[in-house]
Amino acid sequence: MYWNRVSETMSPKRPTVQRRRLLKAGASGLMISPAVHVCSARATSPLAANDQIQIGVIGLGSRGYNLIDAFLSNENAKITAICDVDRSHYRDRPRGKGPSYGLDPAHEKIQTSQGNQVKVAKFTDYRELCAVKDLDAVVVATPDHWHAHCTLEALKAGKDVYCEKPVTHTFREGQLVRDAVAKYRAVFQTGSQQRSDSKFRRAVELVRNGHLGSLEKVEVGLPPGYDSPQGDDQPRLPPNSLDYEFWVGPAPFFPYMRARHHRWWRGHRAYGGGVLMDWIGHHNDIAHWAMGVDRSGPTRVDTNRWTMPATDIYNTPHHYEIRCEYGDNLSSSIGSRYRQGITFIGDAGKVFVTRGKIEASNDSWLKDTFRPGPIRVKVSNNHVADFIDNLRTRGECIAPADVAHRSITPGHLGYVSHAFNRPMDWDPKNEMIIGNAKADRFLKSADYRDPWA
Repeated sequence: MYWNRVSETMSPKRPTVQRRRLLKAGASGLMISPAVHVCSARATSPLAANDQIQIGVIGLGSRGYNLIDAFLSNENAKITAICDVDRSHYRDRPRGKGPSYGLDPAHEKIQTSQGNQVKVAKFTDYRELCAVKDLDAVVVATPDHWHAHCTLEALKAGKDVYCEKPVTHTFREGQLVRDAVAKYRAVFQTGSQQRSDSKFRRAVELVRNGHLGSLEKVEVGLPPGYDSPQGDDQPRLPPNSLDYEFWVGPAPFFPYMRARHHRWWRGHRAYGGGVLMDWIGHHNDIAHWAMGVDRSGPTRVDTNRWTMPATDIYNTPHHYEIRCEYGDNLSSSIGSRYRQGITFIGDAGKVFVTRGKIEASNDSWLKDTFRPGPIRVKVSNNHVADFIDNLRTRGECIAPADVAHRSITPGHLGYVSHAFNRPMDWDPKNEMIIGNAKADRFLKSADYRDPWA
């Protein structure tokens, strides 16, 4: 796997979960009985209009709470199961400061919102949640290194999935998730919610309908990564509320520290892909959508101007640029030094779009009465509602797994290009690095701790 190991003490390999662990967790009130029922058959017929969809949520941090609020506000869904390995925490804040997150506060929040008539089961093991018979769908809002494991378990158990971006931590995991979604005929939504925003949709349709003329350049601006420790960087014993061994799970084990845990975990390649991979699934997803390559990809990727942080706590870039070449003389550049958002530059005009703002060289393009042209993209104005609607119809969501995997592929290739210090020629159809078998193996490698392989 292409994370860099630092010289810290590795822990013993995690043993397979034993019955005693399940009983201990159950006795503490954190897990319902392990006698749950597996549902492996997928219901491919549409749900009745009055069927209320039952949702399970894995990962109860800040983003998990955002999604809980979104699902609670949808009258067609109810949350009936939740899972986290941390009973209670305050994200990056000192304990007791600001809102609390984790299993117990989330349970109280959901029960209060839905009322006592809906019983919400609590789990500390995602596999037990996925096995609950009556769940229709599972929401995955964990750190990135858990996305694929949770998603594949849910799909195997016959559940549909809403998974946060980036859809997976590694390139090979992206292929596995995409293939499993197709195999199980699942409804899948990636949390790339910008696809459900009218401003991004307008920018995409302006580009696709040729208003900018010949597209000469696309600049995808992402935030810079962490340059220094974002919290206390001293190794400490994990808090009693946290099963840190399980939190680390398949990733390499590094001692617990606040600077590499809640909120800041993505700074290390063991758990995330840095701010680069955090945001590429948003802005590059829109760039691919507008360029018409969201089920394809670049033919060549090169990296430039990468600067690494001045600390060994993190090993993801502080500043970075990834240059991508596509067919027909089309190119883009993804980097931390561009204006944050997406800038489309053509020989007849220019459009910039980011969250809450869209600008164009021709003001008339942005008027509500303006019709971009005959090429239209799918309309979704609510990302969670789009997922819920497609659970009923068995249709395709606006941010499906294969598209999400393609949107972040330039980021994966960027890490490989940086590691090998050379451009990577890419075959997007066969998903293979051309002329460099070692780099291709590097891209598709994985290194999981037992028993998570």
